[in-house]
Amino acid sequence: MSGRRRAARRLTDLTSTRLQDAVRGRTLVWPIGAIEQHGPHLPLSVDLDLAVAFAEEIARELDAFVLPAQTIGARSLPQSGGGLFFPGTVYVGGDTLIRFLHEALASLGELPATRLVIVNGHYENEPFLFEALDQVRRLGLLDGKEVFAFSWWSLVRETWTDAELPAFPGWHAEHAGVTETSLMLHLHPGLVTEERPEHDAPPRAGVYLHPVDVEQISDRGILSSTAGASAALGEKLLRHVVDEAVNLVSDGKGLLSAQDRQDRRRPAPQPGGTQP
Repeated sequence: MSGRRRAARRLTDLTSTRLQDAVRGRTLVWPIGAIEQHGPHLPLSVDLDLAVAFAEEIARELDAFVLPAQTIGARSLPQSGGGLFFPGTVYVGGDTLIRFLHEALASLGELPATRLVIVNGHYENEPFLFEALDQVRRLGLLDGKEVFAFSWWSLVRETWTDAELPAFPGWHAEHAGVTETSLMLHLHPGLVTEERPEHDAPPRAGVYLHPVDVEQISDRGILSSTAGASAALGEKLLRHVVDEAVNLVSDGKGLLSAQDRQDRRRPAPQPGGTQP
């Protein structure tokens, strides 16, 4: 993205006295990442850096406020992140992560913003994030708000991967592969080494193995191939995901319409057609 573009609005730049009026009726964007090993060619910050980059671009497009990123995520698993056999992953347990996200979401729910967009960058975070959101929703703490929460790769259309990634192994196995390498080459090329690891036997999705042969399922923590990675591909992927996210939020597909919400707030008609 051009350096001449204005920076995303940061929620933390506001003073407490300005906060309520500034965010009333507005959108907040919260990136959630992790510190996780990404093999010999990518830094530990990949899942964090990508969540922040997508969140900031989405916030710019929506004229929203972006929150500081959540940096610590769920533990790395062998079939989707190489596992804890490789040094570098800093994590909390799933129950701890759910509780943290639950309380953080509850506090965000107290702000007068009407929309929350959560961008996840770490594969193993997703079920815990969704669980925390549903807990908060069931308590009524999200009433009157729209919430869009997604992992950035969930917005990549199959037509895009078919066209750009003919040997695509599936997102569970794209850990430190061609897409993350390309995005980092575009966003943070100085953090990417010259090495381009290959792994021609990506693991299956949805399988837990114990004991696991780490050398069979990965190449030093890489689960697929980096072949074809480029800054140009990374820029194209970033733009695709941001466009899809903005369209998702703008269209509000799957959410109640304003009329639906108004109808739900009306008291149910009483017998005989009278209102209470």
